[in-house]
Amino acid sequence: MPPPARPLRIAFYAPLKAPTHPVPSGDRLMAQMLMRALTLAGHHVELASDLRAYLGDSQDQDGWAKLQADAAQETARISALWADSPPDLWFCYHPYYKSPDLLGPVLCQRFARPYVTVEASLSGRRNIGIWAAMQAQVQSAVQHARLNLCLTARDLAGLQEASPAARCTRLAPFIATEPFSAQPKPQPGHLVTVAMMRAGDKTDSYRRLAATLALLPRDLQWRLSVIGDGPQSAEVQALFADLPPDRITWMGQRTRAEIAAILALTYVYVWPGCGEAYGLAYLEAQAAGVPVAAQHIAGVPEVVAHGETGLLTPPGDDAAAAAAITSLLTDPALQTRMGQAARQRTQRDHSLQGAANRLNTLLQQIVEAR
Repeated sequence: MPPPARPLRIAFYAPLKAPTHPVPSGDRLMAQMLMRALTLAGHHVELASDLRAYLGDSQDQDGWAKLQADAAQETARISALWADSPPDLWFCYHPYYKSPDLLGPVLCQRFARPYVTVEASLSGRRNIGIWAAMQAQVQSAVQHARLNLCLTARDLAGLQEASPAARCTRLAPFIATEPFSAQPKPQPGHLVTVAMMRAGDKTDSYRRLAATLALLPRDLQWRLSVIGDGPQSAEVQALFADLPPDRITWMGQRTRAEIAAILALTYVYVWPGCGEAYGLAYLEAQAAGVPVAAQHIAGVPEVVAHGETGLLTPPGDDAAAAAAITSLLTDPALQTRMGQAARQRTQRDHSLQGAANRLNTLLQQIVEAR
């Protein structure tokens, strides 16, 4: 990749979960990937703050007041650091109604610096209690941003509907594909899922998965490896209690290298995907050459091409999901064809290097036009 026109100093901030947060999640991984992409593009990336601006209760007035006070203190701290040499721009990942950026917009106005968002989202249905005020902060930031990078078509449409004048463009979700480049050696019948065990959409997906597996033909040979852990682990495991215990292996939390090694032996990646923004785990599985069986729901179609890299079934249709898994398990040619297509598509459209190239082009244009 050619060197950037000028290496930029970029202040990076993720209000929901800093890339240094101790708990693994898709949000943390995407924040880390963005920092890696910006660095790969030749820029100097500074983690501006690790202030967690998250409030999960729409009626938490005290929490909202404290968060605003903490943000004011943090803004003052950063302003002092920037007094002699502010960075070239502020880069905010994933502001939304529960987790607004209360730092960047103020600092960018104060120091006349461009403001950029990635994966910002707006939802009029969430304008309740303190979330209405928090979302107003997000909407103002989106409207004044020099650029809003949208990882999905759904997010792009949502921002354009809520803020027609907002400057938006697409950036495809991406991963570092190299860790998943080992030659696939899929073991017949080996199903894998990788997901945290927490309340809400994750538990709903585990519930759908358990119901789907119960509908697989009795004579079909399969086994499921579950990689993940979390506060709902006991509840999740209970969902699978009616399935033969020798069919399920609970592997707990694993390192990225361990996950890559397991995926190299996987026949089908299975995860319903309830409420998934897009799902980086789908990209990791496909980069490893594994076809996907999931629901055609939320942001899943952004990263899984139905009929090409996997099979997507109607939301809530467990019988259709079971049929899709059965098709992939019983048709080696289909599994091979989709696995190869999955790897090729991920390397072509969702690589770290590709994201670095696109980010460099977009950010250079912003800074040059300042």
